[in-house]
Amino acid sequence: MDTIVPEIQRYPIGRFSRPDEYTAAGVNLAIASIDCLPRKLLSLVSNLSRADWERQYRPGSWTVHQVAHHIVDANVNNYTRFKFALTEDNPTIKPYVEDRWAELPDARTGDMRPALDLISAIHSKWIQTLRTMRETEFRRTFFHPKLDRSVPLYEAVGMYAWHGEHHLAHIRSALSR
Repeated sequence: MDTIVPEIQRYPIGRFSRPDEYTAAGVNLAIASIDCLPRKLLSLVSNLSRADWERQYRPGSWTVHQVAHHIVDANVNNYTRFKFALTEDNPTIKPYVEDRWAELPDARTGDMRPALDLISAIHSKWIQTLRTMRETEFRRTFFHPKLDRSVPLYEAVGMYAWHGEHHLAHIRSALSR
């Protein structure tokens, strides 16, 4: 019989709440969160032991190593989704099978340094883009096949900010177990 995972273990900061409309304050808050993500991740993982990297935030979950790599992989995808949406009319994004990516050797046991360098670099470029976007650009969309709808970039920036904090909370939880 499957054990029911408590909501707080799956969503330690709560579920993402979609904004009803564009607000400059909401977008700016999300951009600030995205900007801080690489530093927060580095701070959490810079002095971990080998055993710490293998900790899980709940039984059967990804390890800290897998979560950290997932954050990087997701944000590479998120950055490119913004670029496509800014240069094409409602492009269909390519979802990826996150669980399979998390099982690849780099995500399970690979050197974390290149991943941390990558997230720092991609975020520097992404933040440059986000901070120069106008309201009309935040209203541009991409089509997400898994969600079966168009997603405006003002929603996506909030969702991706939430996603980073969500997984940082998973790492904190794993390290406190």
